[in-house]
Amino acid sequence: MARIGLFAYGSLVSPESAARTLGRTVDRSGPVRLSGWRRRWSAARDNHGSEKTFARRSDGSLPAHVLGLNLERSDDPGEGPNGVVLELSEDELARLDLRELRYDRFAVGEHLERTDFDEVFAYCAKPEHHAPRPPGDAIVIASYASFVEAAFDALGPGERELYLDTTGAPPVEIVDADLVTDRAIPKGNPREW
Repeated sequence: MARIGLFAYGSLVSPESAARTLGRTVDRSGPVRLSGWRRRWSAARDNHGSEKTFARRSDGSLPAHVLGLNLERSDDPGEGPNGVVLELSEDELARLDLRELRYDRFAVGEHLERTDFDEVFAYCAKPEHHAPRPPGDAIVIASYASFVEAAFDALGPGERELYLDTTGAPPVEIVDADLVTDRAIPKGNPREW
């Protein structure tokens, strides 16, 4: 039976986050690097029209867009962003497709420095959600940014710093925000961001 993996480069680096979606403890290998790619704050969600809407905690206003992490092809053939590989079944990949609804899944196994998997996938923003330049009134939700940093910190010495070095600072304001509208958020999807 083929071993299937997912290169996780954001919130799914956290075993707790992956387990919340999959309903089981998740095995992961890593850290690993994805050559020929870069990680950026370039996945945009319409905060008014998506399944969840967040308001600024400070004043209750609704930003127009929320940014998340994304993978993009890079001209630099170097080592690329750090992350982990999660071992999954085909059914679990389908469950993650629901969580990553603004992303397309694609094969990346040949770009990993090392892997024991037959197939490895990753997610990158669908064209309609890819924002190389942030749209107006976009934010990054503070709980998301800090959750991802903590996941890399727990991964081992130097991994948080490498994450920060291979990602860069968000190009927009980081905001404390609260979920104010839930329009059928898929089961297992985070409600904190």
